[in-house]
Amino acid sequence: FSFLFFPSFRPFHVEPTNIVSVNDDMQRVDDMQRVTDEASAMNKRIHYYSRLTSPADRALIAPDHVLPAPDEIYVYSPLGTAFKVDSCTDGYGKNSSIVTIFMIWNTMMGTSILSIPWGIKQAGFTSGIILILLMGILTLYCCYRVVKSRKMIPLIDTSNWEFPDVCKYYFGSFGQWSSLLFSMVSLVGAMVVYWVLMSNFLFNTGKFIYNFVHDINVTDIVPGTNGSNKVICPSAASGHPPQNRSVMFSSGNDTGFELFEEWWNKSKTVPFYLIAVLLPLLNLKSPSFFAKFNVLGTVSVVYLVFLVTVKAARLGIHLEYSWFTENDFFVPEFRILFPQLTGVLTLAFFIHNCVITLLQNNRNQENNVRDLSIAYFLVGLTYLYVGVIIFASFPSPPLSKECIEQNFLDNFPSDDIMSFVARIFLLFQMMTVYPLLGYLARVQLLRQFFGNAYPSIFHVLILNVAIVGAGVAMARFYPNIGGIIRYSGATCGLAFVFVYPSLIYVISQHRAGQLTWPALIIHIFIILLGLANLIAQFLL
Repeated sequence: FSFLFFPSFRPFHVEPTNIVSVNDDMQRVDDMQRVTDEASAMNKRIHYYSRLTSPADRALIAPDHVLPAPDEIYVYSPLGTAFKVDSCTDGYGKNSSIVTIFMIWNTMMGTSILSIPWGIKQAGFTSGIILILLMGILTLYCCYRVVKSRKMIPLIDTSNWEFPDVCKYYFGSFGQWSSLLFSMVSLVGAMVVYWVLMSNFLFNTGKFIYNFVHDINVTDIVPGTNGSNKVICPSAASGHPPQNRSVMFSSGNDTGFELFEEWWNKSKTVPFYLIAVLLPLLNLKSPSFFAKFNVLGTVSVVYLVFLVTVKAARLGIHLEYSWFTENDFFVPEFRILFPQLTGVLTLAFFIHNCVITLLQNNRNQENNVRDLSIAYFLVGLTYLYVGVIIFASFPSPPLSKECIEQNFLDNFPSDDIMSFVARIFLLFQMMTVYPLLGYLARVQLLRQFFGNAYPSIFHVLILNVAIVGAGVAMARFYPNIGGIIRYSGATCGLAFVFVYPSLIYVISQHRAGQLTWPALIIHIFIILLGLANLIAQFLL
């Protein structure tokens, strides 16, 4: 998310006492000092030269005596702080290709991985695999167009531009505000999904701990398999998202257990309990403390892959191939509901609004396309592995493949030890990432309207209450993470993945007199695919 912290970089001189590092996982963000008057004056002087004429005119650029020496050029943040990127040389970072690939993989992997098996079920097994491959290739190409978009702008130094800056250059204020809108859709959508999942994980974790402490043997009132590797079908009876219906088979205190179930309900009470913890954290001025826990995301994904592997080894493979015919236990290889998977995959492969920043830190800039392609390949491989293994090993019969939940962890009972550990990992990780997402939303929105990311506690509180309210409402009335992911993914993906990269390429080629009919047709087709992807989410 570094592109959101530093949306516009400008070189200028700054006193050494005001230089901080951004390459140590933000460990010293709390120690940032305000820039000096000299630094601010230098910055304004450079901006003065840039406004004397149009950006395309190189006649009136800032002369050398105005610019600082090369070793005194630092990154200017609108937050009022000077940043020196210690690993930068000639404008680029010193990350190796392996580190760059891992950063992209780690940034792209998110909550979508929990819904991939459900998406494959909606599309059909064979169709799901094909769609993951095709969407990976399509989003990679659009991401490639984003990376190349800056270099297609002539006579302007775009080395420090992000993709929203490119959109503003081509589309003016419409590009600026639409970029903000769709970026907020992706951020708020992610925060809503996080709230629904945190409610889910907190509920199951609390239920496991209560039953363990009170030595209560509880079974869920849902269909499921027998034995030590139990798999359940929570929504089989009602067709609704899984709830906390269970029966106690112990001679303990029945009244206490019933009281616990009344006050510890997945949709009616637990989403509200989270407010007491997370709303105060959202109002903090600096989220730097939570950035230190980003490694938990990697640990969570690695553990999920391990869990999937172990479960598949114990459950075995349960597949039956039929292209269009449904039966009681299996789904056909092709289903008309396949756009639900493409909506999820649009968000699963979404990195287009920050890929430029991630690749700027690559030591060998000539390897950017190669490293981006490898990262996409690894992300697609991870999604394929988790989705295919969960779908193939789901025990059918006795359960139907239709029982695969939008969060595949819901198919394992709350007393399953491995699932309990996964929920603990994911709960703690999401509770540390959630304030970061809130900070990013605050920076983008409030700075656009008020010129300050923290105009007052009142402004920040109003924004955070609205975001938290959306999360609580969804967790209470629509706790379907697959639905939320596909709607938000198709919406923000329409702009950042399909429309803007294609339009920018077509416009730039047209201005250069190099646009061909095949290129025009291909990119119009990509735009139409994105539009159809969005419309289909509301029709199926």
